[in-house]
Amino acid sequence: MTNPISSLSPGKRVQSVDLLRGAVMVLMAIDHVRVYSGLPSGSPEPPLFFTRWVTHFCVPAFVFLAGTSAFLYGKKINDRRALSRFLLTRGLLLIVLELTLIRLFWTFNLNFGQFMLAGVIWMLGWCMVLMSVLVHLPFKVIWISGLLMIVIQQVFARVPYLLPESSRAHFSWIWEFIYSSGFDGPPGIAILYVVVPWVGVMMAGYGFGQLLMIEQAKKRVLCIRMGLAAIALFVVAGVLLIYFGPAYKGNMPFLFRLLGQQKYPPSQLYLLMTLGPLIALIPFAEKIKGWFAGVLITFGRVPFFYYILHILLIHLAALIVNIIRTGNPHEEWYSTAPFTELPDAGRWNLPVLYLVFVILEVILYLVCRQCAGYKASHPEKKWLKYI
Repeated sequence: MTNPISSLSPGKRVQSVDLLRGAVMVLMAIDHVRVYSGLPSGSPEPPLFFTRWVTHFCVPAFVFLAGTSAFLYGKKINDRRALSRFLLTRGLLLIVLELTLIRLFWTFNLNFGQFMLAGVIWMLGWCMVLMSVLVHLPFKVIWISGLLMIVIQQVFARVPYLLPESSRAHFSWIWEFIYSSGFDGPPGIAILYVVVPWVGVMMAGYGFGQLLMIEQAKKRVLCIRMGLAAIALFVVAGVLLIYFGPAYKGNMPFLFRLLGQQKYPPSQLYLLMTLGPLIALIPFAEKIKGWFAGVLITFGRVPFFYYILHILLIHLAALIVNIIRTGNPHEEWYSTAPFTELPDAGRWNLPVLYLVFVILEVILYLVCRQCAGYKASHPEKKWLKYI
């Protein structure tokens, strides 16, 4: 069978990928402003619930589209080994930056022994490292295995229990980076994002990249059908689980229970809920025009630059807001961000949260526009592809 990477001629950037990636990055900024505002994530109050809920689309979309971008980049360069090297080097770079610069921007805390986070960039980095090996497999094996990993992900929780009890403890802390099995992780590091099933999402996104290359009308129909089917499956399975699952003793209304699916690690329903709309929107995102679409595309063309910069700006903005409200920056409140827990008097309200968000997005656009322009005008600078 013909290799789908080598059989496709190089093409231009795919607008839908850049636009949707930019859109979810904007949503991501809302959640990170919320972290520094001290507002809780699990509130039954509708404004706060949906402020958090809309951000659930960010990580699934970013990981899925990272896989799609890997496929498209492989198609562009028509060199599987070069693609593998790029994924390996970029993945290792992300891992190092998560543990150094990004962690510093989150916390402004130089005591690395006090707090360390295996966050979303850590997870993306390891997924890319694994993809650098997986891209050498047959194309169908990659995307089918990715889907299978998502479906049967809970099997990975049982792996440590296959070992003798005497040696289980020596292995289980490492496995907590792969999939949560209920053991203690290594001391001094908080594991927020595990590798499974996220690498499966990236593998599925890699397979989805080939669909973007087919004829426009057929692609539109397939994307809409796939997206709506995922949404319908989520609704049906979610409703059945609520009605026939364990008795519920909380105070969340039915709709919030349906939408509040497990994110850490991401359940099958969570991924159906978030990736279904993303896939259905692909055909529409390819045709959107106007200034706002241009803003989102700009963000989507320099995603890692945006990510690093937005954390630094949000942290600085939080200190400024605290000075205005209390006369004190209260830097100590953020020494273990993104697990910030503020005293009640230090929490912002939603209007302040969204005002800060809008101001920061304007600043981010002005800077990212310059970065994207420089990147586009200097294709000979190979390091720019990493941002």
